[in-house]
Amino acid sequence: MIAVIDYGRGNLGSVEKAFRRVGCPAVVTQDPRALDEAQAVVLPGDGAFHDAMKNLDQLGLLPALRRALDGTRPFLGICLGYQLLFSTSEEFGEGRGLDVVPGAVRRLPPGPKIPHMGWNRVEHVGDLRLFEGIPSDARFYFVHSFYPVVAGTVSTTLTEGGLTQARVAPDARSDRFEMRVAPDVRPDRLGMPVAPDARPVRIAWCQYGIRFAAAIEVGRIFATQFHPEKSQRWGLRMLENFAAIVKDGA
Repeated sequence: MIAVIDYGRGNLGSVEKAFRRVGCPAVVTQDPRALDEAQAVVLPGDGAFHDAMKNLDQLGLLPALRRALDGTRPFLGICLGYQLLFSTSEEFGEGRGLDVVPGAVRRLPPGPKIPHMGWNRVEHVGDLRLFEGIPSDARFYFVHSFYPVVAGTVSTTLTEGGLTQARVAPDARSDRFEMRVAPDVRPDRLGMPVAPDARPVRIAWCQYGIRFAAAIEVGRIFATQFHPEKSQRWGLRMLENFAAIVKDGA
């Protein structure tokens, strides 16, 4: 059974129905015990980052959610549920996220229409299990105004001189940043000690004014900025892939 976390954000019914359509039972729940007993956990969501964190806390779901993110079971974050995995967000003022993946959530820069709403291509190099059988440049459905920047990758920011790019360094305030490495940078080159259990963050990319991380995989933790449950053929294939991971216990 897959537990879909209900914290008052997002169209949970569409996620539940999509899993049912691919033959994998799912239950929408606010019960921490159901999260602990589930074979896998899904964190969907739409709306504001800080409101979502507040709701999760007020509902008493944060401890069970953190247990679901310990790497022992498959986990899928969708849209806002993806962004919540990061360390901080600047939406309506700087605030802390779940700090599972080192990085920050930033507003999309001026240029294309915001929010980024509709179909867009997602590029990958075949190293993410969620994308098995899905071609690079397949189209998925997006609705978002903010995007995550993974520490160690290249960030594009707007300055008075225009758009500039810089590598995102670890946050010195968090020792946990020193335990993980993004796929395109060696930890020793950032002056970072290499932890024995460090795992790479595998990334699929999307272009919308800037190039941003549209999906990630860290061990058994998977997350997408787009909505697979709204993405028709390839979205259903992605949910089939996640269901297969759950059934295999991999």
